[in-house]
Amino acid sequence: MDKVDHVKAKKYNKWIIVLSIIIPVVVAILSRVKLQDLGYDVQPLTFLPPIYATINGFTALLLILAFMAIKKKNIVLHENLMTTSVWTSVIFLIMYVAYHMTSDSTQFGGEGAIKYIYYFILITHIVLSIVIIPFVLITYVRGITNDIDRHRKIARITFPMWLYVAVTGVVVYLMISPYYI
Repeated sequence: MDKVDHVKAKKYNKWIIVLSIIIPVVVAILSRVKLQDLGYDVQPLTFLPPIYATINGFTALLLILAFMAIKKKNIVLHENLMTTSVWTSVIFLIMYVAYHMTSDSTQFGGEGAIKYIYYFILITHIVLSIVIIPFVLITYVRGITNDIDRHRKIARITFPMWLYVAVTGVVVYLMISPYYI
């Protein structure tokens, strides 16, 4: 087995810290900025939510397939699926921000118990989507730097959390989609 690349890992650790802070802050800021308010003549990108919800679903599928691949000791397939999962998450994030920079947020219109269920799912989805960033980055870096023992340990936490975020992203979309204008 190859040795752990500690020099490479140390270099990545700085980026993990920076990205884990910058990504949620930038998303929060940009999601509140409306391009129209800044004088840009852009149409709302209202077609994006079903696309980025589908990407979330695709990410969930990729994560499950990657889990199955590693259980079968197919390391190359696992690595490729995980890299693709990271990129689908990046694409989701870009589309999510683009939608919110051009469109008003949609209010959930359900009442009664379903409203509480929706907000529970939404809040846990949002909180874990922030928490998951360093976990994904650390897990990924430990994989690519061949720190396999530590990669396995954190992947046991990262996988279910990331899968929850991906699946609940789809659930949130399905629950709110009847209320899109």
